Amino acid sequence: MANHGQQLEFQPLTQKERNRLFAKSFINPIWYAKGAASAGSNQWNDVPKEWEQGASGYGKRFADIMGQYAVRKTVMYGFESLLHEDNRYFVSRKKGFWPRFGYSLSSGILARHNNGKRYPSASLLIGYASGACVSRFWQPASANSVGDAAVSFGISMIWNIGLGAAKEFLPDILHRK
Repeated sequence: MANHGQQLEFQPLTQKERNRLFAKSFINPIWYAKGAASAGSNQWNDVPKEWEQGASGYGKRFADIMGQYAVRKTVMYGFESLLHEDNRYFVSRKKGFWPRFGYSLSSGILARHNNGKRYPSASLLIGYASGACVSRFWQPASANSVGDAAVSFGISMIWNIGLGAAKEFLPDILHRK
């Protein structure tokens, strides 16, 4: 299987590399496209209703999503640095659909440590929970409960786990000859 821009071999990140990846993540156009799509989905579903429709409502929804992403990324970066966790996706070396699929799903909650072994990712879980919880401070009353934060956390985690499967299989699908 070809690389197609994915990490194949694990090498522990230096703090300088970690800093560079963190800074680069804020200028990544995919980050803004994901935020625009999420805001569009919320606009379509009129969530939260208090933000209404139109450009103003979409702007609030986009700012909300980007704020959640920024909190998540910043908290993850801090804990990744402290705990020496690496949440980058590394392609599986497994053979067959089900072993690769299982690996891809588990990668949504596991991180590599400097020894190369995968453990539950405290930085990822704390980062995602922080984004979901902190964003409740700027949400309207209909969306600022602990339950709303839990739903936001769950949805974000499901997307993260699902994206692992896309990262594992999409290069194969796109580069079939």
